[in-house]
Order: sequence, then structure tokens, then C-alpha cells
Amino acid sequence: MPRIALFPGSFDPITLGHVNIVERAIPLFDEIILAVGENAEKRYLFSLEQRMEWMTETFAIYPSIRVVSYQGLTVDFAKNSGANFLLRGLRNPADFEFEKAIAQANREMMPELETVFLLTSARWAFISSSIVRDVIKNQGDYRRFVPDAVRL
Repeated sequence: MPRIALFPGSFDPITLGHVNIVERAIPLFDEIILAVGENAEKRYLFSLEQRMEWMTETFAIYPSIRVVSYQGLTVDFAKNSGANFLLRGLRNPADFEFEKAIAQANREMMPELETVFLLTSARWAFISSSIVRDVIKNQGDYRRFVPDAVRL
């Protein structure tokens, strides 16, 4: 059975922390599906199309990665995508507590979906999309926190 990981997120925008997790996960899985979430209740700074374009450009050199969008429950999307692993990055203890609760709920809904946590490398652990959005909104130099594809 192929090892297919689903890495869901809003990626608003993608950060070097996201890139760090994905690049380190490549040798662990046969395929990684980067699932860009679309939630009508959430206000994004960047459009779904823009976020997907940045993701696609950032990971274009990796044939085992594909970028898709999704709505609804992550476990439902994982099941429909054939994913048997859920990939999550952890930056700090607060991330762990939050992600652990989600992983436990997901396990109740879909026991065959195993959540795999990777610790973000220390160099990038302070970066979050919300910090990057704040830097962008205040005309700061965001480029040191995002891959080259993210240019405004």
C-alpha cells in the first residue's frame, strides 16, 4: 500500500516553516498531498488561487507532491484522496496541545488515518502565517519568512 500523506492548511501565505516540514517529509512518503483549505467562514488575506499558485510553484521540482484545494472535514477529504497519513508540523508546545486534540478527534472519525507530527526546525519555528500576514499588512519585509514564489 502506498504511503500517502495529506498536509492540510490554509497556507495564507505559505511560510518557510511549511516548506521545512514538507521537504523533510518527502523521503517518508510515496506521495504528499498539499491540501489548501477553503472555508467560507474564514477571511483570508490571499485568494485560494493565489495560495495554490504559490504552493505549486514552491514544490514544482518534487514529482511526489501535488497541490489541491478542499472544503469540509479533513478526514473526509483524506478518505476520498486515499491518504493514510495526516502530516502536521509542530512549532511549540501550544501547537502540540492543539494538534493532539484534533488528531484524537480525527482518530475517532477515521481510525485508519494516522497523524504524523514533525517538529519544525528551530530556525523556522517562530514563523507563522499570521505573523507573516501582520508583517505584510504593515509593509514590512516579509520575504525572509516565505519561499521565493511569494512575491507581492
